[in-house]
Amino acid sequence: MNRTYNMKPLYSILFLLFTGSLFSQTTFKVDNFSKQYYGKMFIADTSEVFSPGWIAIYDQKTNKQLIKVKSEELTFSLHNGKVLANIKELPYGEQSQILYEDYNFDGVKDFAIMDGQFSCYHGPSFKIYLATTAGFQYNADFTRLAQEYCGMFQIDSKEKRISTMTKSGCCWHQFSEFKVRNNKPYPIKIIEEGMDPSGILWDYTEQKWTNGKMLQTKYQVLDEERTYDKVLLSFEFENKKKMKILNSGTLLYYVFTDVNNKIELLYHDTFTYSKAENSLKFVNHNTEYTIYDTKIVIKTPNKTYEMKAANNTKYGTLATFKKQEVNNVIP
Repeated sequence: MNRTYNMKPLYSILFLLFTGSLFSQTTFKVDNFSKQYYGKMFIADTSEVFSPGWIAIYDQKTNKQLIKVKSEELTFSLHNGKVLANIKELPYGEQSQILYEDYNFDGVKDFAIMDGQFSCYHGPSFKIYLATTAGFQYNADFTRLAQEYCGMFQIDSKEKRISTMTKSGCCWHQFSEFKVRNNKPYPIKIIEEGMDPSGILWDYTEQKWTNGKMLQTKYQVLDEERTYDKVLLSFEFENKKKMKILNSGTLLYYVFTDVNNKIELLYHDTFTYSKAENSLKFVNHNTEYTIYDTKIVIKTPNKTYEMKAANNTKYGTLATFKKQEVNNVIP
């Protein structure tokens, strides 16, 4: 006799068991940051890297909920089975969902609560709640610093200073410093760096709060890592300034830097090479520069200067130069 069985209930049970193991809703208690408060974090699906959920802060004595932040994208790491607060490995390392620190430097700790991944490159972002006499209050100005940069901001409690960083690709970065006045962060220093089209220089724009206003300066710095194998000749002077001749493969560069490695003169137009003197010569405006292996001779319309290399600072020699390797040298 043939019998027909209804398999749907069995399939339903197996499906519920299987999906229940994959899509697990979990609430974690976070209690390693304060004797007054503890936190809870709800994750809707622990099988996903990013999951909807919420984070809340409670009073230890009354269990009253003080703060609650919902998010469509929370992520977490476990440490011996627990979610821990106050881990802040900036800029790209682990950052806890709950940070308990003094952000406005009034001596009372505040909260930063992860609200998703809204910072640079889909990184963690936070909402800031400052401690007040009326409880923890959301603060938009501090929150902006934890949303518009790369992850959470850094604090320097000794100097009472906040630092942020953001970037775009490999070759543009911005570093900012803030001071707090009247419970609001104000920028006091902003440095932007970007790679010059040459591929060997960094362009810097620096803004600094000076005498009641932001003053801007611009300068360039040679990328030492990208150019260490391109140096034909370099030496240092007694005043710690430096000179380098670089061969980029297509162009020759003369680079003169100050004691802070900021470029004072960069030249990559036409050079003249003398094999007999083993020297390079170029004219910039109305000044002639002749570079030898151990000195530079500078001629202006009124005077001639000789700048000798300091002892034991010379590297390389112009004798290794081959004019056919570059486009801006004539015999």
